[in-house]
Amino acid sequence: MHALLDQPVAYDDGDIDTNPSLSLHLSELVEQRYSRRQTLTGGLSAMTGAAFGGLLLSGCGEDDASLAAADSGEVRVASGARVAARELGFAAVPKGLGDTVVVPAGHSVTVLYRLGDPIAPGVGPYANNGTDGDFSKRAGDHHDGMSYFGMSATTGAPDALGNTQGLLVMNHENITQKYLHPNGATSGTRPEGEALKEIECHGVSVVQVSKSGAAWSYQPLSPLNRRVTPNTPTQFNGPVRGDAWLRTAYSPDGTRGRGTINNCANGTMPWNTYLACEENWAGYFRRDAGDVATRAAAGAAGARQNQALIRYGAGTTRAGNYGWATVQAADPANTLFRRWNITSNAALPADGTGDFRNESFQYGWVVEIDPFDANSVPRKRTALGRMNHEGCVNGRMVAGVRPAFYMGDDAQNEYIYKFVSDVRWSAADAANRNRLAIGDKYLDRGTLYVARFDADGTGQWLPLVYGQGPLTPANGTYSFQSQADVLINTRLAADALGATPMDRPEWTAVNPANGEMYCTLTNNGSRTGARTDAANPRAYSDPQRGGGASNGNANGHIVRLREQGDTTEATAFTWDIYAFGAGADLDPANINVSGLDDTNDFSSPDGLWFSLPTNAGGQDSPIMWIQTDDGAYTDVTNCMLLAAVPGRVGDGSVRNVTASYNGNRTVASPVGAAPGTSLKRFLVGPVDCEITGITSTPDGKALFVNVQHPGDGGTVSNPSGNWPQSQNGVASGRPRSATIVVTRDDGGVVGL
Repeated sequence: MHALLDQPVAYDDGDIDTNPSLSLHLSELVEQRYSRRQTLTGGLSAMTGAAFGGLLLSGCGEDDASLAAADSGEVRVASGARVAARELGFAAVPKGLGDTVVVPAGHSVTVLYRLGDPIAPGVGPYANNGTDGDFSKRAGDHHDGMSYFGMSATTGAPDALGNTQGLLVMNHENITQKYLHPNGATSGTRPEGEALKEIECHGVSVVQVSKSGAAWSYQPLSPLNRRVTPNTPTQFNGPVRGDAWLRTAYSPDGTRGRGTINNCANGTMPWNTYLACEENWAGYFRRDAGDVATRAAAGAAGARQNQALIRYGAGTTRAGNYGWATVQAADPANTLFRRWNITSNAALPADGTGDFRNESFQYGWVVEIDPFDANSVPRKRTALGRMNHEGCVNGRMVAGVRPAFYMGDDAQNEYIYKFVSDVRWSAADAANRNRLAIGDKYLDRGTLYVARFDADGTGQWLPLVYGQGPLTPANGTYSFQSQADVLINTRLAADALGATPMDRPEWTAVNPANGEMYCTLTNNGSRTGARTDAANPRAYSDPQRGGGASNGNANGHIVRLREQGDTTEATAFTWDIYAFGAGADLDPANINVSGLDDTNDFSSPDGLWFSLPTNAGGQDSPIMWIQTDDGAYTDVTNCMLLAAVPGRVGDGSVRNVTASYNGNRTVASPVGAAPGTSLKRFLVGPVDCEITGITSTPDGKALFVNVQHPGDGGTVSNPSGNWPQSQNGVASGRPRSATIVVTRDDGGVVGL
């Protein structure tokens, strides 16, 4: 008899520090080009000007006057006249601990697409009592990164201005396991039906949505509706395709795989495809005692695999999230559950073709999906590296220029990356109907870089290219064998190059007006005073109202960079910190450095997105949307969505920030101008949720937002919240992750 658990079977989200690199931090990485006194007295503008001179003022056809206007908070319109910086057109929502989504006056919320909603013929309504199945034909759980693709109402083809009909594509990052079963999950050996349900609740949804009058709904019978789950066939593209480390019993030639899992942030490609990015995948795999020795006995390749598994968080004996590897499938030929055990069998071929010792190397990639072709096979783009991918966001696409794609590796003390394609952008490719072939063109060949943030406010993109610098077989820490090896072990390669460890790099976003890239650094519990640097200057104790404290960089911050020459092809950049998360009542000198108040204080920035240039919210001074996934400030408020009108890199000054947690240290950090009223709280979510995933219609009049794992702090019999039922005043029923639509009651652009 199996005991029934009210709490989930053990889950590890991978938020641990696995970076043992001896890479020195900023103050020791480079010989200082300017003295600290010069930096402090000259200010950031002088500093960056000295570093790059006129190059920063000559990109993309902008003249010095227009750039100066942008830096001062003004924008220049086509006529050359100056206009004031954009004002956010709503009153800030107060912090709150309720169980509904709260938005500003004059706005409305509609619940659109919930866990379990059917998306195929013959699938019944969701009972929401743990008895439902068929999740390959229902909405998955933990809605996350999301994109809207406008669609022609007559032809069904992509339409960049399709405001009333489109495809909503979203990640289903994880599950709230206890609510998927009648009485919680079975412990010990997992039943096949329970495990299959949990697996299928992960992945991606493609669902058609439409507007009738003022009301939005999803279309449950659309032939374009689709679930991509961890069981969906995929193929590998790029330099790692066919590599020995991808070979399994399912794919002996290392070219095919099954599915995608723990997808967090995303990307929307100009050629109308969707990028799902695999984040905390390592924790799903079981590894038994003895596997280290078995791999080591297989020779040098096995020893290198042991190093790689340690660096990616699977280096020790582990049971695997949710115990899927324990399932005894009724069909002995069914490998859907055995694949979650990466323990090597010494009696089987050492190349991995007889078992699933290499299965974990098939995860950690960016996955491209064509939402307009329900029969297409998703492609894993290996040229973009293997890591805890958050999102993958393209920079400005300029004809004749090689495009860049920006990514964060979400774990403590990991890195920020960009991939620069070998192919120069052709605008005609945006309309090509062979969309995955266009992905082949731009995403399978290019150079992957990792960022080094130098203490003087400049930075370098370091190329991860086999045979260059330390990325050779002779490297003393890890012996790199090929470019495929560099990409499979991106973290080890970045360690070797001396990249800057950051406070959990999460979502990236690019300002469509000026090309500057922003990255949320959500928090870092392992950051100490002794290990602060200019890009990660805070380590402190954040007190909790109920007692105790969160330590390290508990509230996170947002870093931004400007490419040298304002081109995606640059290998150097300037940077500063746009804003520090903090409670309004915390130390303004060393914690609440950005001067936040009750209208805009926040913690743990996570989701990040700019309004689209197809509407006024994304033009001139575009609105940047910030979502939070917080544990340090939830004694004060539920997670939230904020709107901002950011300035530019260099609009602030250098600040001295003193860390006090586990070692005192003062560093000089380039900090942007205090956001003030250009940053406001727009939305507060329900109990226990994360606000994540955001997109809009091209006209900006419908804002789609995801609400993840509401009410997950309770039990099956007594949930801590009942959202989305509570949105309509019903305080009963199991909580469900869901997508909402926010609209203005007057029909205007949301945020203005």
